[in-house]
Amino acid sequence: MNAPYIPGAGLWAGLSRRWARYASRSPMRVCPDHAIVSFTFDDFPKSAATTGAQLLEERGWRGTYYASAGYAGGVTHHGPMFDAGDLQRLSRQGHEIGCHTYGHLDAAAVPTSDLLADIARNARALEAMGLETELESFAFAYGEATPAAKQALLEHFSNLRGVQARINRGATDRGLLQSVPIDGGEAGIDRAVEAAQSLIGHPGWLIYYAHDVQDAPTQWGCTPAQLERVCEAVSASGARVMTVSEAMQALEAEA
Repeated sequence: MNAPYIPGAGLWAGLSRRWARYASRSPMRVCPDHAIVSFTFDDFPKSAATTGAQLLEERGWRGTYYASAGYAGGVTHHGPMFDAGDLQRLSRQGHEIGCHTYGHLDAAAVPTSDLLADIARNARALEAMGLETELESFAFAYGEATPAAKQALLEHFSNLRGVQARINRGATDRGLLQSVPIDGGEAGIDRAVEAAQSLIGHPGWLIYYAHDVQDAPTQWGCTPAQLERVCEAVSASGARVMTVSEAMQALEAEA
């Protein structure tokens, strides 16, 4: 699990991804009076649990950390990964712990029954590491989903997140929430900042996703200064920063 996994490419893979976006939808309306922003971290590296969390907490914000327990205590291409102490500390401080499967599985490459078994294994492992809260939010590893997986997982989670780089506005699928990356070097950070700026005149629910937060990040990570820049843009937008489950509850209350 140390080397980066590359999901399927080509025409068939592209068509499958498009089909997953439009099939087995679970509609919800996202029309908030005030913009909402959620910061999420996938996998998650220790740098996200320390440096990333500190940058949020300095502003009184909390994030959602999608945990793959199979990575816990190990080292991947993102660097050292979270451990039980990180998990417990984040949870105590009000961050949300979400599910990212145990083995960081590509949901489009395994039977749905195998995916569900791996998710159950993840829940057991996280509980054994000291997590006392329920897992309400799920993020598809690599953003790979299938209609069958969406339908099955919504029986266990209130929301599922993908990686299509858009802001959730109007008609939205709670089974494949859209999210904007905080990666890609300065050009990618520019796009993340522009997404926050767009909230000023056009409120919506902007979900960010990130991985490692370190001075020499991977292509899927960012530097502390880059995350700081995105945070400044969110502050300037006036958006309310919430965990994913908190945002879901707020939007459901407004519906």
